[in-house]
Formats: sequence, C-alpha cells, structure tokens
Amino acid sequence: MENKISETFTYDLKSSLVVFLVALPLCLGIAVASGAPPMSGLIAGILGGIVVGAISKSSVAVSGPAAGLTVIVLDSITTLGTFPLFLGALVAAGIIQFFLGIAKAGVIGYYFPNAVIKGMLTAIGLILILKQIPHALGYDKDFLGDFAFNQPDAHNTFSEIYYAFLYFSPGAIPIVLVSLALILFFERPAIKKSRFLGVVPGALWAVLASIGINNLYRGIKPEWVLDNEHLVILPKLSGWNELPSLLTFPEFDLITTSNFWIIAVTIAVIGSIETLLSIEAGDKMDPLKRSTPTSRELVAQGVGNTLSGLIGGLPVTAVIVRTSANIESGAKTKLSTILHGFLLLALVLSIPGLLNQIPLSGLAAVLLVVGYKLAKPALFVKEYKKGWDQFLPFLVTVVAILLTDLLVGIGIGMVVGLFFVLKTNFNRSILVTEHNGNYLIKLQKDVSFLNKALLIKELSQVSDGSKVVLNASMARFIDHDIQDVLNDFISSAPSKKITILIEGYPFYVNEDL
Repeated sequence: MENKISETFTYDLKSSLVVFLVALPLCLGIAVASGAPPMSGLIAGILGGIVVGAISKSSVAVSGPAAGLTVIVLDSITTLGTFPLFLGALVAAGIIQFFLGIAKAGVIGYYFPNAVIKGMLTAIGLILILKQIPHALGYDKDFLGDFAFNQPDAHNTFSEIYYAFLYFSPGAIPIVLVSLALILFFERPAIKKSRFLGVVPGALWAVLASIGINNLYRGIKPEWVLDNEHLVILPKLSGWNELPSLLTFPEFDLITTSNFWIIAVTIAVIGSIETLLSIEAGDKMDPLKRSTPTSRELVAQGVGNTLSGLIGGLPVTAVIVRTSANIESGAKTKLSTILHGFLLLALVLSIPGLLNQIPLSGLAAVLLVVGYKLAKPALFVKEYKKGWDQFLPFLVTVVAILLTDLLVGIGIGMVVGLFFVLKTNFNRSILVTEHNGNYLIKLQKDVSFLNKALLIKELSQVSDGSKVVLNASMARFIDHDIQDVLNDFISSAPSKKITILIEGYPFYVNEDL
C-alpha cells in the first residue's frame, strides 16, 4: 500500500491544487447565491473533501456545495426564517440521506441513460464557458458559481455576455490571456512529463501570474487595477482562536412543523439525485473505469451533510465541475479529494490576504479550460454518429440544462431518453418477416400491452392460405393482452386456411378439444 501511495502521491497532490483553485471561488459564490454566510460554503467544501472523501469509495469524485441547490437553500432559509433553523433541517436531511444509503437506494443511479449523463457533462462544460466569459472580461456583477440560466442580477446567461462586452474591465483582458497561455503551455504532454516544469500545475502558475500582473498595474497602469468585486473575497482571521466565531450552530425549534420536514426530505432527495448523477458521470470519465458503490456514496454524503449542518455549512453533494477538474488534472486516487479539503482548511485560514488578491479573471481562465474539455466539438460528432436514439436525448439534455438549470434539464433529458428506450423496445419486441407467403412471427423478448397495436397490425396483413411460424422461445414475458391477440389469431387461422407452427408459446389452449 505504501508503494502504491508513493507512486500516485505526486499526481494526487498536483490535482488537489487545481481542484482547490476551482473549488475556492465556487464555494464562496454558491454561499452568497444561497443567502448564506460565505464561510458556510467553505465549510461545506472542507467537509466534502475531508469527511466525504474519506468515507466514499470513489477514486475521483469531489464533493462540496452544489450550484444546483442554491435556489432550494435560498427558499428554505426564507421559509424557515433564519440560517440556524435551516441548519437544523440540513442535519435531518443528512440523517435521511444516511439511511437511504443503508437501504441501498443508491441503485437508482444505475438507471440514468448514458446519453443523458453525457449531455449533462457537455452542458456543464458549455455553461462553464458561457458563464466565465463575463468574468474573463472583468464584468463581475454576478457570482462565480452561478450555473442557472436566469441570474440574480436580472440578466440571463446570454445577456450577461452582451453587457460584459459593453462594460468590460481593460485590466482583465491581459490577465485572462496570459493565464490561458500558461495553462495551455503546461498542458502539453512534454511539459507534463518534465521533472522540473511538470511539478507545479499550469493552473497554479496562471493564478500566481494573475496576482503578479494585477500588482504590476499599480505601478504602470493604476486605472487597470482590479479590486473589490473583481477579486476573491475571503473572511480574515487575526488568529486561529477566532475560528469558532465563524461557525454557526443549528436550531431545532421548528422540528415539529411540516415545513421543517418538507425541506429536510427535499434536500435529501435532490442532493442524492445530484450526487448519483455526478458519480455516474465521474465513473465514465475515469480513465481507469473504476465503479463507485453508489449506496456507500449516499452514506458518505449523509455523514457530510449531518456534520455540515452541525457547524454551519451548506448542503454537500458530489459535484461534476470539481470532479472533472480532478480527473483532467491527473488524479489517481481519492487522496486528491481529501488533500483539496485540507488545502481549503489550511490556506483559507492561514493566508487569506494572499488569496484575496486573486483576480476572478485569472480563475475564469482555469474554468474555461475545464469547460472546453467537457464540451469539445468532437463529443457532438461522436454522439451524432451513434444515431438519433442516442443523439436526440443527448442534445435535448444539453439545451434544456443551458436554458433552465441542472435538475430541470436532467428531468427533461430523462423523459426524452425514456421515450427512445420505450420506442426501441417497442420496435424490437416483435419481428415479422415474410417470404413467398411464408411468415415468421417472432417474439424476441418481453412483450407488453404497448406492443398490442403493432401486433394486431402485423397479423392483419397475413394473407389467407399462408404458412406461419409463431416463435416465442426468446420471450421471457408475454402480457395477457398479447396472449389474447395471439390466441384469437390461432383460433381463427383454420377459417382462413392459415397453417400455424407454434414454437415456445404455451398459452394457447384449443377449447374445441
């Protein structure tokens, strides 16, 4: 085991640095969007990395506060009245989620269609690109972790880009261009393999360069300096003894009310769905194709959410942006996830002054690269070549998530995906072929009442005096409606001079005998 850790530690440490840089602004932004203290997002990120990461069996998934829950959290705090009362509901949600895992409810994760999962990944990539364009231009009116189409500043994803081009900050442009150049340079295989240049990930060089460029402006171009809303904003501590002052503890005064339990169940269910989707997507992206025990993941998330509620954090889920950044940065084991949690804990508390100098345009460059890797044009071509039954659910999922939000878009994609699954099964359950008046009617698998109309249509086209082979040897289930149609056809065959050979169909009884 020690040899294995020593072989993968360098990869995991590098990827944990990248995930830390991605997670830091997202934790803060999601907290602000949720109407919660900024520290609550960091607490969720720390617990998602250290606690959930330690309990989970996933090698690549990263957990933390989720953008998909911001509206639910904001509405829940408003409904219950205070943030501490919301934390009480979050503790209950964590306990519910824990027992969902114990009850093996994670099996639900295996029923999401592949086309929908790939559509979700691609949509997240496109959203990252579209949402980071304003930050790359220095138009930071909206928070960095917003993934919804309609934004708190009354704009939407596309109108925000329009205003960003009108009201851009000149100082942001060189920062994002230099940051992108550094990231792409350090992404080159030869650089990655270098014993010296490959030690520090390009994302970290990009962030350090963005800090340096912004400070350089102070001497040569003061009007280009990015400050206030254009920078990361962390709470500052004068000492570690002030740490308890940043924690918020839950209140359970409303535990006997219906609102309390409605919110707890909603967070548990929605959080579990988002986690299972992210886990499924992460496993598909994992180069080693490892499989995560989904019920164990729900147990881990339940523990994480319970602890998060107890000390003032936001709801925790597995999140695909951080997971994809983790995978693309070369993570080998879950140590990367755990290390990123410790980095959040240590660096946020020890060097907030330095972190507060990071321009959002520099972080936007990191997220733009992550987004492109998730939504390469080649992915659309690859899905198109698989046929419309795969491409259409994929495309609908992408568009629906772009124009609504993650959960609504996934729901729409699932409906379209389910339609094609039913259509495929419908068409393949019954095979009818004809040659020179000889018919083969083959029931190929489960045949439900949904196939009744098709079967009646096919049987009506069998000519009088024909020879028919009815083969049901491959069918594991034949609905009673289908049996009635076949039995009626068999009974009426003699009057039409149709000869029938029955194979593997035990449901016909000749009542004349």
